Amino acid sequence: MRNKSLIIGLTVIVSALCLYFLSFSFVAGSVQSDAEAYATDAQGNVDLAKKQTYLDSMWKEPVFMGMTYQEVKEKELGLGLDLRGGMHVVLEVSPVEIIKSMSGNSKDPNFLKALDRAQELQRNSQEKFTTLFAQAYREIEPNGRLSRIFSNTANRGKISYESSNEEVVDVIQTEVDAAIERSFNILRTRIDRFGVTQPNIQRLKGTGRIQIELPGVDNPDRVRNLLQGMANLEFWEVWTPQEFNPYLMQVGQHLDEQQRLGKLNLNLRGAAKATPQAPVAQDSTDDVLAQAAAGTDSAAVAANAQTDSAAALASADTATLDQQGGVLTSLFTLMPGGIGANVRDTATINELFSRPDVRGMLPNNMKFLWGVKPIAGDGGQEFVEMYAIKRGRDGKAPLSGDVINDARQDFDQHGRPEISMTMNPTGARKWARLTGDNVGRQVAIVLDNYVYSAPVVQGEITGGNSSISGNFTIDEAQDLANILKAGKMPAPTRIVEEAIVGPSLGQEAINQGLISTVAGLLIVVIFMIAYYARGGFIADLALLFNIFFILGVLAQFGAALTLPGIAGIVLTLGMAVDANVLIFERMREEAAKGRSMREIIDAGYDKAFSSIFDANVTTFIVGFILYFFGSGPVKGFAITLMIGIVTSFFTSVFISRLLIERTFKKAGKLSFSSSLADKMFRNVKFDVMKIKKPAYAFSLTVIAFGFIAMAIKGPNLGIDFTGGRSYIVEFDQAVPASDVRASLLDDFQQAGTEVKTFGASNRVKVITSWHADDESTEADQQVRTALEQGLQQYSELNPQILSSSKVGASMADDIQNTALIAVLLALAGIFIYVMLRFRKWQFSLGGVIALLHDALMILSVFAILHLFGISYEMDQVFIAAVLTIIGFSINDTVVIFDRIREYMSDNPRASIRDIVNPALISTFSRTIITSLTLFLVVVILFLFGGEVLRGFSLAMLIGVLAGTYSSLFIASPIVVDTIRDENTAQPVASQQVAQKVR
Repeated sequence: MRNKSLIIGLTVIVSALCLYFLSFSFVAGSVQSDAEAYATDAQGNVDLAKKQTYLDSMWKEPVFMGMTYQEVKEKELGLGLDLRGGMHVVLEVSPVEIIKSMSGNSKDPNFLKALDRAQELQRNSQEKFTTLFAQAYREIEPNGRLSRIFSNTANRGKISYESSNEEVVDVIQTEVDAAIERSFNILRTRIDRFGVTQPNIQRLKGTGRIQIELPGVDNPDRVRNLLQGMANLEFWEVWTPQEFNPYLMQVGQHLDEQQRLGKLNLNLRGAAKATPQAPVAQDSTDDVLAQAAAGTDSAAVAANAQTDSAAALASADTATLDQQGGVLTSLFTLMPGGIGANVRDTATINELFSRPDVRGMLPNNMKFLWGVKPIAGDGGQEFVEMYAIKRGRDGKAPLSGDVINDARQDFDQHGRPEISMTMNPTGARKWARLTGDNVGRQVAIVLDNYVYSAPVVQGEITGGNSSISGNFTIDEAQDLANILKAGKMPAPTRIVEEAIVGPSLGQEAINQGLISTVAGLLIVVIFMIAYYARGGFIADLALLFNIFFILGVLAQFGAALTLPGIAGIVLTLGMAVDANVLIFERMREEAAKGRSMREIIDAGYDKAFSSIFDANVTTFIVGFILYFFGSGPVKGFAITLMIGIVTSFFTSVFISRLLIERTFKKAGKLSFSSSLADKMFRNVKFDVMKIKKPAYAFSLTVIAFGFIAMAIKGPNLGIDFTGGRSYIVEFDQAVPASDVRASLLDDFQQAGTEVKTFGASNRVKVITSWHADDESTEADQQVRTALEQGLQQYSELNPQILSSSKVGASMADDIQNTALIAVLLALAGIFIYVMLRFRKWQFSLGGVIALLHDALMILSVFAILHLFGISYEMDQVFIAAVLTIIGFSINDTVVIFDRIREYMSDNPRASIRDIVNPALISTFSRTIITSLTLFLVVVILFLFGGEVLRGFSLAMLIGVLAGTYSSLFIASPIVVDTIRDENTAQPVASQQVAQKVR
């Protein structure tokens, strides 16, 4: 073996690196075990709070090689969301708001129509939004000039009145791309400060989307607020009750008249008059603005003066409400710092104050905003304060959040959480002027159109150091500080895909993954020893090295191990055997020729190398395409698959040879055969060309039946491809899925709803298309509430929602198109590679048709099973299975093609028709052994891998059978049918080929 020292040195280095990076996981696990032991009482109960206290105490303590527990946790082999629990989110940055902003919020009707039309087109298009906007504008106003709308002071130097529409669109696209990049950086900053271990944030290439994975989070609402918050911080002047009281009286009288005339149709329940509870800590005007710096600045706000002002406001508002009648009196109630309303009535009030007749009664510079945090009232009701904000002449706030240099969570003099801010010099001057002009009046601190606090200013505040408080929890104060410090989002974001996995499901997935991995490993180990004797034992050692390297490389790259990743490892176990099988089968052929053991070893590795190399490259191409186009679980599977391909090649070709040569040198002999191997595949005889037509007919029949089944019942597409929301619900006892569906239909307003048993008889998966087109947080909450209402009739069975996921309609369209592109690119990549390696396009054509056959067979069998009531979803993981089978099948096909090429080189005068059968027979044992081991591994995955991977495993089982069948009876016959054979009259030569095989 050449370069033996290099291989040994490389193995030692890689092993040491893998051991080093995996050691962080062992150390972190040891600390976790110590924490659990510390928190476990005599009865074996674990106090989770005590455990967390122990871990917090170790966070900054050195635990390994001078590194703290925090640093060790950051370097350990992470677990994906499906194993650890957590939240997966795909955000889309809205280009609509960016375009509106660039236009100066133009009210041009054709411009607004074009924006609406572009949003409609985007639902079923992969084009950029700016392209669709230009197309829509051209349809609505064929001769219109976009420069007329966009040539303003904000775009000076970029767009002039003479700019063409194409030039304007280019500038808009540049601004949109820049806004997405800024949003990405802001989100990354926010997440880095959020405190999640091993978060993952990345831009999805070619889209305006950002993918975020936050393992271990247990507060999804907090995450949504953090990610979607615009951070549009503004400081506004506030109308006093004495100033807005006359307007409210006039509005109240008008609404009362409209009510008497029957033009309002309001359901005035009067329940809003319950008294809000207002403990001192919740007084929104008490200590809400203070100086962060010491000295004269901090003395500018007096707490006792604020309390007096609060009382004055309350009494003034009492007069306001007493003078009103009917409608407003029924909707508003008194609050500690002014007036407010029951949370449930805020939508009605918003609707009333947005009426044109009501707006006409109010000054143009008056707008009403709600407080951000409700106050608890009697009977479990919640109330929120309303503020009258005084707008400037241009509608903009006197001071905005872009003047903030720094923001951090702090505590006031009463120990309550607050946010301390530092402004830049420009902001400090404006803040001093604003507070100086409003002494004795309120100044509202507004974030994203919600009032966080509205203190009464007691004096001019200079120096630019201030604080915000408003009945925050510590987490809320930290999040708000992070948002302010990270900056304002350039455009709104919306969640187009979301998945939440509960920790209990994660632990279950870990158990299932471990069982399937160990069982799959045992199957392979036992078979290899039984079939190849001592050679099989050496192959098993190489297999263990392979697993060790996969985990070590994953840890080095900082990748997370996911459930599909475990499936990738299990799959690698089956596929890694293939290289050793190729080598050992070659050795057995050489042994049959009576050669020495040294010649057998050298010839076995040398002759098998090209087949192993080509097979691994083609599978790696599939893995790369999966990684490039996949997301979430598919990407995790692709990473593991690619790493597994590289490590299995190294261990099978190089490490196994080191072990074999060392064993031979030490023992003087070596066996690659057993009684089982000697008995199997003896005297195999078949003529593939004689049965090619029945094979073609069989495949066409199954595929046609599958398409008929899809036409009858339709494919069972998952929400990845259709859009919608899904939930996994667990009950204390078994519940029929059909009964659960019936109980939910009314709440989901008869929208498309599917309920099926998921993994266990007491667990169901609920999938609904209700509000699939609405990706807003409000729609998420509406669907969730409807689900909970529908499950109320099972309240005695304690239903619990373990996980949830959402895919928006536009995201689903993109996933469908991406999946199709991935399959086509995989076929194209393999076609090109095979053509380059085998120098004949006929080999590429045969291989690609066989792969297309395998994909269609999987699709057809799934459709047929669905027709007969056995339903498995076709989702992203299903596409991963199809692409993996493409990689496996071309692996097998390339090995056969490699033997055909070898026979053609050794027998240049032989007919291709006469070469194919001997080549198939000589590789038949390798084909069946590899397929059998992989089939057994996938069966284990199907039985023990859990419900999440059930569809993946079934697709793999079908694919292994279809791939083996197509390699033998589809790919090679197509090569024979399409290649021009110039040696058709050479029977003697063909007999020589057959004799050589025997």
